[in-house]
Amino acid sequence: MTERALDVVTVGRVSVDLYGQQVGGRLEDMASFAKYVGGCPANIAVGAARLGLRSALISRVGDEHMGRFVREQLAREGVETKWLVTDPARLTALVILGIRDRETFPLIFYRENCADMALTEADIDEGFIASSRALVVTGTHFSTVGVAAASRRAMMLAKRHGTRIILDIDYRPVLWGLAGHGLGEQRFVDSASVTAHLQAILADCDVVVGTEEEIHIAGGSTDTIAALKSVRQVSPALIVMKQGPLGCRAFDAAIPNRLEAASAIEGFPVEVYNVLGAGDGFMAGFLRGYLDGLQVAGACRYANACGALVVSRHGCAPATPTWPELSHFLSKGSPETALRFDRALDHLHWATTRRQDWPEVLALAFDHRSQLERLAQQHGQAPVRIAAFKSLIYRAAQAAGGADKGCGMIVDDRYGFEVLAAASGRGCWLARPIERPDRTPLEFEGGADVGLTLREWPVNQTVKCLVYYHPDDPEPLKAEQERQLWQLFQACRQTDHELLLEVIADRQHPGGAAPVARAIERFYAIGIKPDWWKLACPSDGAGWASIEAAIRAGDPYCRGALLLGLGAGEAEILRQIDEAAGQPICRGFAIGRSVFADAAEGWFSGRVGDEAAVALMVATYGRFLARWRRARAAAGEQKRIAL
Repeated sequence: MTERALDVVTVGRVSVDLYGQQVGGRLEDMASFAKYVGGCPANIAVGAARLGLRSALISRVGDEHMGRFVREQLAREGVETKWLVTDPARLTALVILGIRDRETFPLIFYRENCADMALTEADIDEGFIASSRALVVTGTHFSTVGVAAASRRAMMLAKRHGTRIILDIDYRPVLWGLAGHGLGEQRFVDSASVTAHLQAILADCDVVVGTEEEIHIAGGSTDTIAALKSVRQVSPALIVMKQGPLGCRAFDAAIPNRLEAASAIEGFPVEVYNVLGAGDGFMAGFLRGYLDGLQVAGACRYANACGALVVSRHGCAPATPTWPELSHFLSKGSPETALRFDRALDHLHWATTRRQDWPEVLALAFDHRSQLERLAQQHGQAPVRIAAFKSLIYRAAQAAGGADKGCGMIVDDRYGFEVLAAASGRGCWLARPIERPDRTPLEFEGGADVGLTLREWPVNQTVKCLVYYHPDDPEPLKAEQERQLWQLFQACRQTDHELLLEVIADRQHPGGAAPVARAIERFYAIGIKPDWWKLACPSDGAGWASIEAAIRAGDPYCRGALLLGLGAGEAEILRQIDEAAGQPICRGFAIGRSVFADAAEGWFSGRVGDEAAVALMVATYGRFLARWRRARAAAGEQKRIAL
């Protein structure tokens, strides 16, 4: 087979899953919900992409906010969406679901005339199917005449072009009209009609995957051996039967008379937190091994491990592991049976599934509050004028940065709420401060319960926190600071926010690298792993090296450090940019007063108007951007020559 552009194409169901965040109660009593991409084929495509396969989804979404969310999230995950059709006449499917206990997972499907059930044969492109090594079809998309025709066309084209065909039985009785709306979690209703539908497609499949109950519906018998033999009569496919915590059994030849005689691949002993989506994770793991050419047992081991990781977490698609995470689990296991409490796995999952890659961030930081309050007071201006000035800074940031997504900003909500709202969704890097200004020990905006505060923040806003912390501070002060930072770190993880930690060890000599490196080491030692660091330029030549060593040792997956300005003059900032741009650990800068201080003084005093203030800031910020780019390019060229 010649090299193909894709490894796997999945066809069928895609939805937005609204997962109840309160665990252990009725769906009626859940008060808040987390939003995820859902639907068996979509989950499989996401899982396959996370495991390093080139995956794609053929389906439909509505021309509305939920449809755009699905499209954007799949793209973030690396799933090809060329044939994810936007349907202007229908809404994206929704599923509302919850976790009551380890056996009960109430869910409601909102799929009446939904977009993905309008998939047609015209949505199945021959060249696209031919470009993939494997095609995954799922049971739901054989439940009506229209989607069955689309799925059958996909299978026909796959067979024509030598693309392997894999069926995930994915039996949901409610989606075949066999159960009421309130019985979405019901997994089995006997139906001769469904069995006939499935048996009509089994002969063309290379692999058939299902739970024991799904094998029953495919084989038309609640006796497992009889059902397996019935499937085998119509299909030579490899049959993989999932058995939950026991693992799975694989049948690649004649069906034995006893299950015990079949090849068994043991599962992993983990605590079940949420079974929903485990089968989709299982399929993603199986595909990675199967398409890598592993023996069936090896592919099933991948599958069992992925299923074990998914059942230990909240959600379906977001719970699926990445390849580094799966490799870690297979090679090192876990000291925890409740895998969600394994800190190493939890961090690896977080760090390898971040929302977006940021090769560099060149941010204009104007989250300053107390400094601008003092300036406004000095010139007899009301605090409300600060908000107006921040709107001018935003204009300057847009004008200087243009469409460059790396030109981000840090802005507060006290005086910059309108800016935050305007900037959200524009694709730029965006951070927001959580600390109350000039407080040591650390205090948080919004009150002591920082988790409650962050629940109100959009997930695309990075949480920025400035802490004045020296490793030789008095022990009571250090303990309180560390307690607050640990609470913040946990809250960020629980609310899916990245964390930028700005550390100033010595206010009089902020460039001293030794105490900063020690502070970084201490934070890592107590389990605090921010996504970003914001640091002053070291005053000694070896400073960056010690900081980089501390970060690399503490967290190889850290995004890196951003250079802060501390209000230095332009000449000094340009010198620091030249130095920082040559450091691999430094991914950009977050500079504020050095850009807007002169404009602010002139504007609040009344000597400088709006347009002049904007022009002044555009020029200064633009020079910093240009200097970074030149210095970074020069550093890259020097490295290339050295190699």
